[in-house]
Amino acid sequence: MVLLIDSINAIRDFLDTGGQVLLVIGVLIFAMWLLILERFIYFFIGFGQYKRNIKKTWINRHERNSWNAEQIRQAMVSRAGLRLNTNLALINVMVALCPLLGLLGTVTGMIEVFDVMAITGTGSARSMASGVSKATIPTMAGMVGALSGVFASTFLQRKAKREVELLEDSMVLDH
Repeated sequence: MVLLIDSINAIRDFLDTGGQVLLVIGVLIFAMWLLILERFIYFFIGFGQYKRNIKKTWINRHERNSWNAEQIRQAMVSRAGLRLNTNLALINVMVALCPLLGLLGTVTGMIEVFDVMAITGTGSARSMASGVSKATIPTMAGMVGALSGVFASTFLQRKAKREVELLEDSMVLDH
């Protein structure tokens, strides 16, 4: 219990150090990773059943060599591709927003530095340290969130493309 309270206090201190923008970045990264985890679960658990149903439907078709059969096959593959690519565009948008929000944190932190300089009338390093911290921490958090999201998003996009290709190859047309 003490460990949990210490962790919560450490997170609260970190958020206080980075300013309000850091909280927004944290919520964005959390939502992005929820979507990424949902996609991983679907790829490795849910899609297998859907893929088996599509293959079974295709194999049970009596006629698999006409133009109509080709169109039905393409529609089935296309629907599978749509299911695989669900939320990938939203994940990419969230990845792109992370560094932009980090930049917003930089700007708000620098405004705080300039406010301190205007109030005190000096360039004291001690008085500016808080603003500089609020300027750099959100930038770092935005970049870390974007980098982690880019790797996951790229993997998911490649996996979706590969699964669609494998499904298309497995649904052969009779000639």
